[in-house]
Amino acid sequence: MIDIRHVGMEVIDLLNSRAEHEAALLARLDRLPVWPYATTVLWIVGVGYLIAFFDITNVSFGLPVFSKLLHLTASQASIPITASLLGYIVGAWLNSNLADVIGRKQAIFSATLLFTVGCIATTFSFSLWWMIVWRFITGMGIGAEIAAISAYIGELAPASLRGRYTALANIFSMVGQGLVPIVAMILVPHFHWGWRGMFLLGALGVITLFFFRSIPESPRWLLTKNRYDEAKRVIDQAEAKASQKLNGNLPPLLTTASEVEGKGFPTAELLRSPYVGRVILLLLMWFVWYLGCYTWLGMAPTFFVDKGYTLTSSIGFMLAASIGYPVGSILSTWLGDRFERKYTILVGMVVWTIGFLAIAFFVSPALIYTSVFVLSGSLGFFLPLMYALTAESFPTRARATGVSLTDGVGHLGGAVGPILATSIYAWGGAQGFTSAFVYMAVTGVATIILLPFTISATRKPLELVTRDDVGAAG
Repeated sequence: MIDIRHVGMEVIDLLNSRAEHEAALLARLDRLPVWPYATTVLWIVGVGYLIAFFDITNVSFGLPVFSKLLHLTASQASIPITASLLGYIVGAWLNSNLADVIGRKQAIFSATLLFTVGCIATTFSFSLWWMIVWRFITGMGIGAEIAAISAYIGELAPASLRGRYTALANIFSMVGQGLVPIVAMILVPHFHWGWRGMFLLGALGVITLFFFRSIPESPRWLLTKNRYDEAKRVIDQAEAKASQKLNGNLPPLLTTASEVEGKGFPTAELLRSPYVGRVILLLLMWFVWYLGCYTWLGMAPTFFVDKGYTLTSSIGFMLAASIGYPVGSILSTWLGDRFERKYTILVGMVVWTIGFLAIAFFVSPALIYTSVFVLSGSLGFFLPLMYALTAESFPTRARATGVSLTDGVGHLGGAVGPILATSIYAWGGAQGFTSAFVYMAVTGVATIILLPFTISATRKPLELVTRDDVGAAG
């Protein structure tokens, strides 16, 4: 006769043994003080990021020309921006649940393919509705890409390097965003097809699809799917590469925990304590920040043109961003893991807010150039760290979904922001320009208030800060 109690103890011992093996495996990864993979991993992911962020911003430079061709009002011109951000939300959520089920690599691949198709179709827009539909599709791909990459980089990086390497990947994104004014200055004023060329360049992301076989899958995600041997192979190779760099002098193991198997629907994992509190807080934080951010990214050239500056001058102002974005990201790689991440972000957000107030009350060409540099530099500094903070707030089995439910759904703020800003601009009358930029500053202040309530996870193993028994405040 089978002793059920004996069988039950064997099962418990087996589970404990598995957990100990997984924890030991992850401890080997988290102790490494150097990037333990080929630099091609960062290049492949980074170029995808670069193209995605180029396409987030290029619409604001193509829209003024497109609007004049179709005689659109400022409110009508904001609709494609809103459509793109709504697509971002839908795509991020759908693809992130997919990423948590089928893997990070496949999710990044499908996202890149989606926004490439959207960029090509947008290039041939002949009506407002065509532009709206294909900007929605493009936004789906971009949202999916950013959520999947945020989870992927955070899971690959050792504990002490998450902020640094999320920022390094984001240098590419900031370069992509910074290239937009330069390319716009070359194409838009001088060629009647220039605005179409801006959109077509976004399709270059397809290049990265040919190199995906050379990057590893996330070992943390593999463990949530009970693929221990595959995860061990990735970490063995990572440890060997790090050992070579360090001449065999590896630091001692860190204390960590094992991964939890992912079985159910990823979104459902986040609708219980402690994760539901984190979802609500981070969603609110991203929402209020995106109210101002996407007003700035999408409507600033239009506001400058309405203020009386030429389109060329308006684009010229934004050229200062081409320097500011990468400078901010480079600073982020240096400071990203030195201090508690949420407070580092807060300092950058204060600088961001001051930039808007300067433009609102002291508008002049020289000050606009300076403020644009300050705004872009601060964004380049804190945005990678916001992505890192968001990704490390959720367990591996639902990490990409957590990013999509916070950063992704938070883009509703970006969808509403430009429309609300144009209403504030109109309401302000002669002071509409000032009113619009004060509104952007207020969204920065609201974000500053929320940041201290997020988790403290800097330099800590992911499995410890995302355990189910950790309080909502982390």
